[in-house]
Amino acid sequence: MAHLLRHLCLIALCVALPLRAGELTVDVGHGARTYTTAQLLARGDARDVAIPADVAFKRPMRYRAVPLNALLEGVSPGDTLQFVASDGFAAQIPAALIIRAHGSEAWLAVEDPAHPWPTLAEIKGDAGPFYVVWTNPEAMKIGPEQWPFQLASIHRQPSVSERFPNVRPDPRAAETVQRGFDVFQRTCFACHTLNGQGDAKLGPDLNIPHSPTEYLREDLFRAYIRNPQSLRHWPQARMPGFDSKALSEQDLDDLLAYLHHMAGRKTQP
Repeated sequence: MAHLLRHLCLIALCVALPLRAGELTVDVGHGARTYTTAQLLARGDARDVAIPADVAFKRPMRYRAVPLNALLEGVSPGDTLQFVASDGFAAQIPAALIIRAHGSEAWLAVEDPAHPWPTLAEIKGDAGPFYVVWTNPEAMKIGPEQWPFQLASIHRQPSVSERFPNVRPDPRAAETVQRGFDVFQRTCFACHTLNGQGDAKLGPDLNIPHSPTEYLREDLFRAYIRNPQSLRHWPQARMPGFDSKALSEQDLDDLLAYLHHMAGRKTQP
């Protein structure tokens, strides 16, 4: 009986371990490549990386990681890279931040099935199998939306303006609106669509049927962006708060100007 139980436990372990292993698809215009957990962990450029203030876990973390730049051969600084997570998060990151780094460096953290990462308290789930982390993120003002976890694929894409014309502001709009469009792409577009356009599947559309600028007082909207739980307490809420380090007051002013502007440019999906 003991032999049978031990045998069943070994089978269960063998079945369970691959659940934490994964595959990452990278397509930067030269044909898609698939990297497995085992392949990435075995690379010669993999190393241990210390992250003093991890965005997802909100504490110091150490990872086995590969320089992200090493997986992006052929990418140009002017390209836009889309990082798609298994939960529907879709971050747009300028390639220049990764391949022309000036102080910050992007790494692909790889979860080792033999040493799984802790559970993320916010989502009560796993951040793996792949997670983009940054060393010295302050040097290049890397925002929290540029740390995608549960990563499934990386694609080179045309710019957001080219792919989704209905999110563009009027080119004659004020400079603050144009700056706000940049802030929107960096902080909001990873989770939300606007005018029905975008790849994200986590949050509601920010203009259809109504912009939040149409039904929230500005002071409440500002408070909501800083701390969503301060306006509506919801234990299962996924939206993070954006403090002044992640989103300056100027950035917040510009974002609100863009959303106000787009409320007058509704386009039905």
